[in-house]
Amino acid sequence: MELPDFMNYSGKFSKKEFAEKLARIAKRAGAKLVYAALILYYTLQSDKVSKSDKAIIIGALGYMISPLDVIPDAIPIAGLTDDLAVLLYVLKKVWTGIDPEIVEQAKKRLSKWFDEDEIAEIGDLFSEEA
Repeated sequence: MELPDFMNYSGKFSKKEFAEKLARIAKRAGAKLVYAALILYYTLQSDKVSKSDKAIIIGALGYMISPLDVIPDAIPIAGLTDDLAVLLYVLKKVWTGIDPEIVEQAKKRLSKWFDEDEIAEIGDLFSEEA
């Protein structure tokens, strides 16, 4: 799958819309997508992250929030695969700047929406398994 220019979506990002969308799609999206989104969201809050990394994170989260993307979210199963691809692409780009505390904070937040078995399925974020 070819990724869109998700930087066009940077204007779509807001903390409120992010929280609302994540809560609405959490179970349908699966723990891996939610985990990646949370890591990026918490990384965005860090003062240790460069402005250029923050810009691409905002673009990726804006893409996730937007209902208008390559594969519309309303399409069952496939509708969120492009969102996951964009989130993982950006996560790989900024991974070296992510504090381990942020990763733990994201895992802790997952427990509000997922049980232990679902969280265990996250595995390696960058593996091909969803």
